Order: sequence, then C-alpha cells, then structure tokens
Amino acid sequence: MVTKTIQKHYSSVLFFGIALLVVALDQLTKYIIITRNVSWSSALFQIHLVKNTGAGFGILKGQILLLGFISLVVALIIIFAHKKISQEKIPLLLFSLLLGGVIGNFIDRMFRHYVIDFIDVGFWPVFNIADAAITVSIIILVIYYWRK
Repeated sequence: MVTKTIQKHYSSVLFFGIALLVVALDQLTKYIIITRNVSWSSALFQIHLVKNTGAGFGILKGQILLLGFISLVVALIIIFAHKKISQEKIPLLLFSLLLGGVIGNFIDRMFRHYVIDFIDVGFWPVFNIADAAITVSIIILVIYYWRK
C-alpha cells in the first residue's frame, strides 16, 4: 500500500515536472527570440520570428480566444485525468509533453495574443518547442494506443 502511494506520488511529480520543464524551455526560447531578435540560417533549418495568430498549419487565423479556450480545456482535462493515465513510462511522458506544449502556447495566446514560432525547416510550418512537444506526443500516443 505504501509503495503504491509513493509510486503514484512519484509519477505525479514526474508528470508535472516534465510538463513544467517543457513550459520553461518553450517560454525561455521564445523570450530569447523576441528580445534578441534572433535570425539564423543553416542548410537544415532557419531561426526567425513568426507571430502566429492561428493554430498549426495556418488554421483558425485570428481566433485567439477560441484557441485559448480550447487550450485551457485540453490542459484541464489532462490535469484532472492524469491519475487515470497509465503509469507506464511512455504514456506518462507523452501526456506530460502534451500538457507542457499546450500550456506553453496557451501562455502566448493569453499574454501576447499570438504564438511565437521560430523554427523553420522549410517543408513544415514554422513552429516552436511547445508545438514540437504537442506534435511528437500526439503522433507517438496514436501509435502507442493503436498497437495496444
């Protein structure tokens, strides 16, 4: 009984710790991009500021309140359901990445009224750390649960 309680507590700390790390890394990189006006280019990708008022792939442009509301609802669902998430490492990690990404972009939408994107690989829409966390987590979660 005690061991199971400790394990659940450890899982919650790990879950929220990873989400917080994603939010911190996301917000730090966005802060650096916007305050230092960073622009950099290599053969593989470019770094430059894009102010995105929509969601991924250019959908819902200008719908900041709607997208903020959706982000808030998704974040709250994940937070309140996190104890029901499998305590296996992979789903725990992926849902915490998803939560961190959603919160990172939610912060931008609520305080800046746009999302700061800055990683440009050319063949994909310009994105940020939060977008990467969301995309990777969703793709791997779909594969993970599909195989189960």
